[in-house]
Amino acid sequence: MKNARIKNIAGYLCKAFLRNPLTSILAIAILSLGYVSLEVMPREEDPQIAVSGGSIIVPMPGASPVEVDNAVLKPLERKISEIKGVKDVYSTAMHNVGMLNIQYRIGEDRESANLKLYDKVMQNMDSLPGGAMQPLVKPFDIDIDVPIVTLAFYKKKDLGIDHIKLYKLIKDIQQDINAIQDISKTTLKGAKRPQFNVLLDLDKLAAYHISIGQVVQAIQAIAKNSPEVDLPSKDNRLVVFGVKNAINSIDDLRNLIIAKYMGSLVYLKDIANVEYYYDIQNYKEALVSYKADGQPLSEAKDQVTMTISKLKGTNAVHLAEKVLDLLKEYEEKLNDYGLGYIVTRNYGERANEAVNELVHHLVITIGIISLILIPALGWRESMVVTIAVPMILAATLFIAFMTDQTINRITLFAFLLSLGLIVDDAIIVIENIHRRMHLKETAEQSFDQIIIEATDEIGPSTNIATIAIMLTMIPMAFVGGMMGQFMLPIPLNVPVALAVSLFVAYVFAPFLAKKFIKRKRGEH
Repeated sequence: MKNARIKNIAGYLCKAFLRNPLTSILAIAILSLGYVSLEVMPREEDPQIAVSGGSIIVPMPGASPVEVDNAVLKPLERKISEIKGVKDVYSTAMHNVGMLNIQYRIGEDRESANLKLYDKVMQNMDSLPGGAMQPLVKPFDIDIDVPIVTLAFYKKKDLGIDHIKLYKLIKDIQQDINAIQDISKTTLKGAKRPQFNVLLDLDKLAAYHISIGQVVQAIQAIAKNSPEVDLPSKDNRLVVFGVKNAINSIDDLRNLIIAKYMGSLVYLKDIANVEYYYDIQNYKEALVSYKADGQPLSEAKDQVTMTISKLKGTNAVHLAEKVLDLLKEYEEKLNDYGLGYIVTRNYGERANEAVNELVHHLVITIGIISLILIPALGWRESMVVTIAVPMILAATLFIAFMTDQTINRITLFAFLLSLGLIVDDAIIVIENIHRRMHLKETAEQSFDQIIIEATDEIGPSTNIATIAIMLTMIPMAFVGGMMGQFMLPIPLNVPVALAVSLFVAYVFAPFLAKKFIKRKRGEH
């Protein structure tokens, strides 16, 4: 080893680790960290995409769609378009309310975009018409708005449970699911929610000289939700909706003071019929059909869908399992009410299947590489390369885990893509060791010296070739739009895998060659 002529970093790394007792410990540590990263990393079917946007909802009681559009939406559209990074603005005008949907360009920072949107709305509050109420700004968050699990609750047997009891039971389940750590939010679709309905008599309003706005403001004083106002009905009644569970009893609402007329107080019960029922303004219904014990699809039944979303960067597989385990605890209670449920979406299961399938393909590909190398180099040399490949992937996985990446289909595709590239460095090192071992000029050299000089010899060309391939991948990180965000794991992981392959080829390939390859003196 003293006579070895070292000119490149490849030779220095080889010499430093060739006889070092910590080399084998380092190899085991890398493989262990890679395995732990594979198990611990958040699993998703697709990579996260930075999508920013939001909605602005402006209630305007008593206004027609044309009035809402002209007085509220068009002025706001012009102001929102002034924000840098806004791509599209869509508006919807309805009776009593207007809504703007804002979409930023892909890749815009979500927190900054939300702040600019809220700031722009607050700056232009004075431009809203007098009848408009406080705007509601709801940012769009793709990290928590896309559910990982959806559950459809339906009636298996008709045991007389009404809409309100059904809603309260499902609400209890929803509350327990919300308590699971890393669950961001849950929503209910198709549910008939209990609320107080106020049916105003327009003739009495006119007699008492009371406006609809006065009634709405009085209800708002005791209700947390802004009431919604519907058009007058055929019998000259107007319905105020949305007083949702904010009042202790129906008598509190009936005895609400609305105004004072000719020295006497006017209560809500004097001008309206107040009832506690479900949300009668909700004309939507959700149906579900399913197969039972292999039988054909059953007749469509009413159902309530619960959507469950997770926090960004958490494991969809583990959270989906926790949700399903919690539902098993409610099965007996659901049966008592004649209810059943169907898991209509399980993102965690799909993500787990996608990851496991690609990991399986990685193992098969490594085995194929090993079999191809046996006729060319021999089974001992092939075994060295085969061991080096999992070490490269393990180190790359650990680096991805430390940089807060998730493991998904594109991440594993990046590993598959790099697999044919990362074996090159180890193959070049092993092939050069094999070649120099059989030269007449090296007959008197020690095996250690042959390994160091063989590794050092191919260092410059291997470095340049590997760096050139890395540079071809890096520009992909600057691709914009949805596709650039979707394919981002490729430029993040392939160059890292190639850099790690150089380290493994210079450190562990020579170390494994010394352990496994047998050299006989006088053999050329």
